[in-house]
Order: sequence, then structure tokens, then C-alpha cells
Amino acid sequence: MNVRLHCKDLMTRTRLASRWQAAGAHMLRPDSEETPGLIVIDLGENEALDTLAAERARYPDARIVVFGPHVEGEALRTAKAAGADEAVVRGKVAERVLKRLQASV
Repeated sequence: MNVRLHCKDLMTRTRLASRWQAAGAHMLRPDSEETPGLIVIDLGENEALDTLAAERARYPDARIVVFGPHVEGEALRTAKAAGADEAVVRGKVAERVLKRLQASV
């Protein structure tokens, strides 16, 4: 499955991408022209909701998962209302995406 990850934090991005690649994901760069099946967005980024809206408009069939700190419950709910398919806390995003990858095989 093609996965696009929007996360500027290098440690988080590296940790997530390496786990998902090990499970068979093809990680796309944010500027890639390939169509993602799954888009993951870090709500800690300033433009996260704009990114969510742009990705939903461009790829209406892609699943979009957003993640953020558990103390930011309102941001998670806002992102879900703005078009995210799933909103999960930062500590659970790796496993949630792994489950999606396993289900797509």
C-alpha cells in the first residue's frame, strides 16, 4: 500500500516510516505524484488542517489518519469533523496503521 506521511518531526517520521516499510508499505514523499491509499497527518504541524483539506480534495478515496497528543482531544475531534477517517493519539498511530497495512494484504 502507498502511504504518504506528513510529519516534520524527524524522529517521529523515521520511527513510523521504518515500522510501516518493514510491514510492506511503500512510503511516498509528500510531493510524490503517486496516489496514496493511506495518508497520515501529524496534527502537531501548523498547517495540519489545511493539509488534511487539500489531501481529502485531491484523493477522496484515500483513508486519512491524523494523530496528535492525547491532551489535544479537541484537535483530534476537529480533524475528524474536517474529513479525517480516523483520529488517534500519537502513541497509538504506529499500531493503527500497521493494522490497516495488514488488512490490505
